[in-house]
Amino acid sequence: MPHGNEIFKAGDSDLGQLHERRWQWLEQAVGPAVALPTEYPDGYHVPRHRHSRSQLLHALVGVVLVTTRHGRWMVPPDHAMWIPAGTEHSVEMLGDVSMRSVYVMPEAIPGLPEGLRVVGVTDLMHSLIVESEKLPQGGELEGRGGLIMSLLLHEIPNLPERPLGLPFPSDPRLAALCRRFVAAPSPHATIDEWADIVGMSRRSFTRSFHRQTGLSLSTWRQQACLFAALPRLADGEPITRVALDLGYDSVPAFITMFKRMLGASPRGYMRGARDAGEGVRRPNVPARLEGPVA
Repeated sequence: MPHGNEIFKAGDSDLGQLHERRWQWLEQAVGPAVALPTEYPDGYHVPRHRHSRSQLLHALVGVVLVTTRHGRWMVPPDHAMWIPAGTEHSVEMLGDVSMRSVYVMPEAIPGLPEGLRVVGVTDLMHSLIVESEKLPQGGELEGRGGLIMSLLLHEIPNLPERPLGLPFPSDPRLAALCRRFVAAPSPHATIDEWADIVGMSRRSFTRSFHRQTGLSLSTWRQQACLFAALPRLADGEPITRVALDLGYDSVPAFITMFKRMLGASPRGYMRGARDAGEGVRRPNVPARLEGPVA
């Protein structure tokens, strides 16, 4: 029974075949959970795919963008994305990414999340994920290994959900507005402006947007601004430049929005993300992937 980091070492010339082989291995693996590490270069894109297991996708280093037909979710360091079994998704790397994924059998334990969500990774879960990848994978574990994987599974329902999802409405007119906003975020977009563009009353627009996304336009807009800000902050850009580029009238206004959405100032949030990645090998990015499929 191999360890996760011993499976499918880089050396395959065809990444498509490499992903296929990994997927086949994962489908044949037994046990309630499998933990696999992956190192990705900046800009790498994993095309649409799905698993028969749910996936807890955790970025130790770097920022990951996950796209499904339901919307887009950003996964910065110190966070993870829960992707239910059978959900078709693609993954884009924003910066060099050191990824750790745990693939979970459906109904492995009661209470696992039913929908897509970004969650905060607690210190306990971080340690469990790092430790789990050192274990033999693909079979039933006993003793210490079994206890680690069991505790990891039971911690998943307790992870706090974070507002880093960006669901898109199903109405093509509303979706087009959202796509334009994501391309050029601004905190000044208003309900009345968007309602006028699509020829709807303010009340009809508000109801339709909330029904299709589960969010108010104000909350959705703030999350879209976070989507634009986080990769730039992770790259070390000054907070002032990011805030002004996003159209905020002042840096304090941007910081207030950031703290309201993520519970910390931009500087404190990114410091915490970096601290979570300390001790993790920064990827010495190869020309090909190392480790299993996203």
